[in-house]
Amino acid sequence: MDNLDQLVVEAETAFAAALDGTQLEQVKARFLGKAGSLTERLKKLGALPAEERRMAGAEINRAKGAIEAALEARRAALRGARLQEQLAAEALDVTLPGRGTGNGGLHPVSRTQERVEALFRSIGFVVADGPEIETDWHNFTALNTPENHPARSMHDTFYLEGRDDVMLRTHTSPVQIRAMMEHVRHYAGEQTMADVRVIAPGRVYRVDSDATHSPMFHQVEGLWVGENVSFADLKGVVADFLRKFFESEDLRVRFRPSFFPFTEPSAEIDVAFMSGALEGSWLEIAGCGMVHPNVLRFGGIDPERYTGFAFGMGLDRLTMLRYGVNDLRLFFEGDLRFLSQFR
Repeated sequence: MDNLDQLVVEAETAFAAALDGTQLEQVKARFLGKAGSLTERLKKLGALPAEERRMAGAEINRAKGAIEAALEARRAALRGARLQEQLAAEALDVTLPGRGTGNGGLHPVSRTQERVEALFRSIGFVVADGPEIETDWHNFTALNTPENHPARSMHDTFYLEGRDDVMLRTHTSPVQIRAMMEHVRHYAGEQTMADVRVIAPGRVYRVDSDATHSPMFHQVEGLWVGENVSFADLKGVVADFLRKFFESEDLRVRFRPSFFPFTEPSAEIDVAFMSGALEGSWLEIAGCGMVHPNVLRFGGIDPERYTGFAFGMGLDRLTMLRYGVNDLRLFFEGDLRFLSQFR
């Protein structure tokens, strides 16, 4: 009995000296393992007389219970110590003010698009939308650019794998075709129809990439078709829009003759700023013209009765000019230090 009490004390002392779970399990084996001190005593019980065996077995079980209790107590103590260390290492001062999160904001190109849409809505234009994956017919043929037309080389683009008639649109002009066709369907059977007056903003794609070009960029195109729509109407609408967009009544606007397969006559639109970094310099900003009769026919409209004008400009270019940014790629790199300036 005295030996068993001494064994319990030795076990308690050894358990207390264990610094971690691994050491504790090694110490446990000395007392409760297959070759442990207590296990060896249990093995010797068989050699004792029955009466002594019963009494000795009871004492050994008592000692075993005490040792197991000491073992579990040490395990709990080590777990508690480990938890305290973790809590100390990951301590948070809940009295500190929160870091908070910055307020988000619209991308500068999105801000420009909203501004453009608002200005054109104010003079009766409707915002139209269309698919970014387009058919060859809508993107080229219906815009008076048939197969092998030299103008197609300017729109070298991304085709879907295994298809030569489906592509990522190269401009938002296909929306104009879709808008005309839908308009004609709406007025089917009637003697006259209301004017088609839409703008089509959105993403477009071409194989081009440098400081002022991107494989993906944004355009806005406008279309006005009706009876007696003239080039004078085109000049008035575009010039008024540009002066309002740049908030400059002294903005000079000029129209230079040009060529586009979908308009005739066609013109490039230049602006000259009267103040700021671009003072006195002319800058090309858009293309425009009277809608070609073939395009009107493809849209289901009689060119003998109706005329129209169309124009197109880059939203990214407008954004660069409005905010004084000289590298288009900055808009698409996702640098929050740059983008946060426009919140």
